[in-house]
Amino acid sequence: MSSKKEQQLTTYGTLVVFFILQVQIFGFDVDNRPTTDVCSTHTILPGPKGLTVSQMRKREMEGGREDLAQRSSICSKNQYFHSFNSAEQAAENVTGWSEKGDEGEKGDRGEVGKQGKVGPKGPKGNKGPVGDVGDQGMLGKIGPIGGKGDKGAKGLPGVSGKKGKAGTVCDCGRYRRFVGQLNINVARLNTSIKFLKNVIAGIRETDEKFYYIVKEEKNYREALIHCRDRGGSLAMPKDEATNALLADYISNSGLFRAFIGLNDMEREGQFVYADNSPLQNYSNWKQGEPHDPAGHEDCVEMLSTGEWNDSECQVTIYFVCEFLKKRK
Repeated sequence: MSSKKEQQLTTYGTLVVFFILQVQIFGFDVDNRPTTDVCSTHTILPGPKGLTVSQMRKREMEGGREDLAQRSSICSKNQYFHSFNSAEQAAENVTGWSEKGDEGEKGDRGEVGKQGKVGPKGPKGNKGPVGDVGDQGMLGKIGPIGGKGDKGAKGLPGVSGKKGKAGTVCDCGRYRRFVGQLNINVARLNTSIKFLKNVIAGIRETDEKFYYIVKEEKNYREALIHCRDRGGSLAMPKDEATNALLADYISNSGLFRAFIGLNDMEREGQFVYADNSPLQNYSNWKQGEPHDPAGHEDCVEMLSTGEWNDSECQVTIYFVCEFLKKRK
């Protein structure tokens, strides 16, 4: 045998030994499985050009029956050469890792996820701008009557009137006094009739006196004179029972306040009744009263609660008169 052929046989023998070692290293278990099982469990990937599975089966049919181990070896060898380009690639595939490939293209944007839970309450925001002016509210209750204002300046003189026509001569001297007195009597009678109509509407009484609310707005002095002209005086509550009677009378009449016969017009802070008797054992002042820092509140009014309040004498309000019962 020539040296060239010996060299070729040596090269082929080396390759066969190298192949057997590779099969043992990577643990291909082909001893106990048929060729179809071994081949079906291995993916044939592109590799060096060699025999395909169909070619191996054709060769088996042509060559007759071969040993199972030999067929398994051929199948494994075929798969090995088809699956791996080199021994390094085979090692990488068996151990389960390979070199990192090129970065793929960016995928499509996914669908919107489910709404998350409501987060914690945020911090308080900045104060917003002032809103538009709202509609005007409802008209409030009428406040108490204010004090009497200062006297105004004298107005300008008016334009002189036209000269009247000359009157006729009349001898009326003896009738003028009579007519004048008659007019006065008629005015008094009208006032008395009006007073009686009001009295019929309702009064309060005790064992000794009658009490009547005059629903005509007058200042303190006018109220005092009005009661005296009718034989009475402004009401003077000198005990708790009388005060409670008058308070109930004022409240049931729908009034908030009314003058009673008590004042300190003569001397500040020393209150006397309308009959000039001093205030002694009984009083029912509202809390904080009497309070008159300016010195203008010299007359007394009773509130619907029965409490007393010092007030200016010039205000015009209703008042209560009292009358003694006639003894039988």
